[in-house]
Amino acid sequence: MHILLMVGTTKGAFLFRGDADRQGFEPTGPHFPGEEIYALAFDGRAGRSRVLAGTASSHWGSVVRCSDDLGRTWSDPAEGNVRFPEGTGAALARVWQLQPAGEQRPDTVYAGVEPAALFRSDDAGETFELVRGLWDHPHRPHWQPGGGGLCLHTVLPDPADPDRIWVAVSAAGVYRTDDGGASWQARNHGVRAGFLPDPHPEFGQCVHKVAQAAGRPDTLYMQSHGGLYRSDDGAESWTDIANGVPSDFGFPMVAHPGDPDTAFAIPLESDGFRCTPEGRARVYRTKDAGAFWEPLGEGLPQHDAYLTVLRDGFTTDGMSPAGLYFGTRTGQVFASADEGERWRLVAEWLPPVLCVKAAVLP
Repeated sequence: MHILLMVGTTKGAFLFRGDADRQGFEPTGPHFPGEEIYALAFDGRAGRSRVLAGTASSHWGSVVRCSDDLGRTWSDPAEGNVRFPEGTGAALARVWQLQPAGEQRPDTVYAGVEPAALFRSDDAGETFELVRGLWDHPHRPHWQPGGGGLCLHTVLPDPADPDRIWVAVSAAGVYRTDDGGASWQARNHGVRAGFLPDPHPEFGQCVHKVAQAAGRPDTLYMQSHGGLYRSDDGAESWTDIANGVPSDFGFPMVAHPGDPDTAFAIPLESDGFRCTPEGRARVYRTKDAGAFWEPLGEGLPQHDAYLTVLRDGFTTDGMSPAGLYFGTRTGQVFASADEGERWRLVAEWLPPVLCVKAAVLP
């Protein structure tokens, strides 16, 4: 057993192979040097060992590429395999999220993109088609971009119900479908949008990331532009859980892979400064679904560390105890093999890190 740690940066992707003890990692890369990599994913369904990468070249545009040999070779689609249909008036800027569906649909992969839209592949990531139900939603023409653009950055298929999917858009909020994407409903009740005249609109919330609790798919954790939230009813309503965290602003939110009451966040000091509070790199962990948060910083820099971690720059693996990994805009990657108790530096001097994903391989 070993770990595949996938790191996307502004200048390519780096893949790290680590042993089960998660103490040493061997890198390869950069893959796609010079291209932005906002989305990486591993698909181990149906006997595959497929790495998916959303690559964005300033010359050749954005495509989804696949590797079935852990990065030694990659597919090279002759044409963009994520394309808006004629008549939509839209052109793909970049792929923000790649998410394999549940085991019931082993060939389905979802792609969240900018401008905000959801695409679906039924051939394991080779080709994609626009999910028209969301694109045709009457809210969509009124969606406004967040600071990073109008991006659909979160896709959460329900592992028990393949027709139920949650997505999150910056800055439109959370939407859910219960019929496989044919229709969608805004699900933002209780989430503040303090930057709008009406701070509690039906949609328009600047959601930064949503994570799903293990074994309890209707429990969701959210980091928004100004709040930490939990929902216990599939996003029908949200409750503020920023209890004692030094800032309710930040980007990533990670759920524990085995304990539905445990989640992790990395707060940033205000939406203007966007760096770790007090120059200290700390991960905040709750073990009681947000009633109490504890700071974890052993092994992380605690002085003059003004770091920024983006929405997909933080992840966990499926091992026990859970491994945690995050990358920074200043090119460091940190790892913990004990659920955040202790951290170590895996890599530094990388280009700015855009996304970090992990997979456990045989």
